[in-house]
Amino acid sequence: MKSLALIPARGGSKGIPRKNALTIAGRPLIAWTIEAALASAQFDAVVVSTDDAELARISRECGALVPFMRPAELSQDDTPSMPVILHALAQMGEPDTVTVLQPTSPLRNAQDIRLCLEWARSLNAEAVVSVSEPAQSPYWMFRRNDHGLLAPLLSADLVARRQDLPAVFALNGAIYFARTAWLRHHNTFVTDATRGYIMAPEKSLDIDTTLDWKIAELLLMDAL
Repeated sequence: MKSLALIPARGGSKGIPRKNALTIAGRPLIAWTIEAALASAQFDAVVVSTDDAELARISRECGALVPFMRPAELSQDDTPSMPVILHALAQMGEPDTVTVLQPTSPLRNAQDIRLCLEWARSLNAEAVVSVSEPAQSPYWMFRRNDHGLLAPLLSADLVARRQDLPAVFALNGAIYFARTAWLRHHNTFVTDATRGYIMAPEKSLDIDTTLDWKIAELLLMDAL
């Protein structure tokens, strides 16, 4: 296998219980990512890694493969992402590349995935992650001590106008691409060799809270 799309989807969730299986804008949350991955036509297989029988059923109904169930020890609240990814790669016979698509980014669509991977291939990149401009620049952020005094987070002169601020980008969690051998060697998607694929802020919402959910649902309904 050359290209694997991996969708990690645990049954549990602290912020919004069972959010990956809940219906948002008429579909289970995970369905939006599965459908985008399939529609992008970039992968030899679209696989869901889950510990949950209901999510496995939903995923298969949406057209994804669930060829294995994730073990309980890799499905805890504090389980890091890399062991989950490496477990899936071993189960799938070590594909050449892996693209991780989190189900909590339902606004990322097939075109975003296709353009990101085409860009990665054009650069012969080892790794590409999606990024977006943050709503608030770190150049306008401060630390606050026990006495309530503020100190700039970054050691730079305070810039008064937003347009004069340096361009900065944050990981948006929507797309993580890497060559499998490179990923195994570095055990992370982000090194000084990683490229950043810029996505629009309105495509970059990562659902973590009830407010995120409400905003995402409005945007998804508007796009239908």
